Amino acid sequence: MSVLIASGTALLAAAALTPARAAEPIRNIVLVHGAFADGSGWQPVFERLVKKGYKVSVVQEPETSLAEDIAATKRVIDLADGPVVLVGHSWGGQIITDAGVDEKVKALVYVAGIMPEVGETTASLHARFPAAGAPNVKEVSGGYLMIDPKHLHEDFAADLPKAQAAFMAQSQVLIHKDALGTPAKAAAWKDKPTFAMVATKDRTINPELERWMYKRANAKVTEVDSSHVIIISHPDKVVAVIEEAAGS
Repeated sequence: MSVLIASGTALLAAAALTPARAAEPIRNIVLVHGAFADGSGWQPVFERLVKKGYKVSVVQEPETSLAEDIAATKRVIDLADGPVVLVGHSWGGQIITDAGVDEKVKALVYVAGIMPEVGETTASLHARFPAAGAPNVKEVSGGYLMIDPKHLHEDFAADLPKAQAAFMAQSQVLIHKDALGTPAKAAAWKDKPTFAMVATKDRTINPELERWMYKRANAKVTEVDSSHVIIISHPDKVVAVIEEAAGS
């Protein structure tokens, strides 16, 4: 009996000295686009992540209401075969704040994204720190909003070629104004590892608003000298932050 006890003690001691095995990085990444755009803006990030072996899905939310955009995101999360890093750009941040409570979601990344507290709206946050380009967002028929095409280059995509911005200006996905006034019902960033990126030359969301939201959430913040479309102009930096979240 004493031999068995001694052997057992030795095994326990050896186990205690063995380094813990590092957790495997999350392989499923779900990307959520922002207002006035669609999922194609994620292509540079998508391609880089896929080359690195990640399983990447892009949500094509309709921008008709917050509830419908959350539902579209949850459908894509449901398709994932394991844990997910959920990434939101711009308006996509409002969406992932609610959709991120899904138990599959293990980390959140806000890329120049709105990060509300429960009860806050995108509109109320913009009012706190107005964006430089806010006067150039106008209402069109049916209560939908768009960026004045004449100003999209300077306000939305200043670090992209003029011709590319001109195409984006004429291919906008209009967002309904009521979506921006709908409050968050949850704040997933309170309970999950959260990473955030500030676009320091953003004229669509005030960089000071981004800093204020991310500090409040104790997010790990990366600042990039970029316009609002950081996912297109600086995809390598976005991928680096997503990879960090996947390993968290």
